Amino acid sequence: MKVIVTGATGFVGPSVANAIVDAGHEVRVLERKAGSWSKARIRCQEAVQGDMTDPESLKRAVAGRDAVVHLVAIRQGRKEEFQRVMIQGTRSLIGAANEAGVRRFVLMSALGASEETKDLVPYYNAKWTQDQDLRASGLEHVIFRPSFIFSGEGGILPTFRKLARVAPVTPIIGAGTQKIQPIWIDDLAAYFAAGVDRPEAANRVFELGGPDQVSWNEFWERLKKALGVRRPSVHMPMAFMRLNALVTERLPGNIPLTRDLLRMLEAGDNVVTNDDAVATFRLPLVPLDEQLRRAAG
Repeated sequence: MKVIVTGATGFVGPSVANAIVDAGHEVRVLERKAGSWSKARIRCQEAVQGDMTDPESLKRAVAGRDAVVHLVAIRQGRKEEFQRVMIQGTRSLIGAANEAGVRRFVLMSALGASEETKDLVPYYNAKWTQDQDLRASGLEHVIFRPSFIFSGEGGILPTFRKLARVAPVTPIIGAGTQKIQPIWIDDLAAYFAAGVDRPEAANRVFELGGPDQVSWNEFWERLKKALGVRRPSVHMPMAFMRLNALVTERLPGNIPLTRDLLRMLEAGDNVVTNDDAVATFRLPLVPLDEQLRRAAG
């Protein structure tokens, strides 16, 4: 199949694009800056320049494609940015895909985005709106909702790794009892590669997680064990963390601590509620301890 991947030069994009190439498909990537695909080490057959806020560039990107894999997302910013990039941009991409006769649209959503949480933070609202717009579009689609995505490079795990190694104590937000289900980036990529053309995946939503559900307390203990460090943990009250976030979220760059992030953490466990993905795709998944061992480097 001929596939267009948006967001290919982001955190998960190179792994997803390369997995689709390795599955035997012809991949075109959408890039904002010429040559970004090469710097990201993507083995695509073609790259086109465009932007989610430029509908005409999206039409050019999807022309002649059989499938769209849509990964573009922002995690922080003003509500207007989420509306412009994620919501309206996705609507433009869906419209372009319909016009081009695309056979399947594969979307990366997020575990935790739901009817109940859509008004909690702009990120959840944008993800939930994308889901609903795609499901109402008439396009054959597959929606993946992953939990935390772990990788040795990029994402949140390197930040956790650095914190565990250098901080005199390990700060855990709140009681640390809420659960997560991290998935290794290559496993996520394998799901997307299979989602491009697997018939039984059509018009379905899949929650994605790794083999292990752990509390934040257990996660930090496992990470420190993998790193070979022995430092105590301390639980940081949520009210104290909100005060910190008031300061840190005003700093430039991609800030790991924001009030929106704290709201998402407070929303509950970030784990899958069914085994539909495992039963449908039957892919081998990397256990958490092995994920941490690989990330320890």
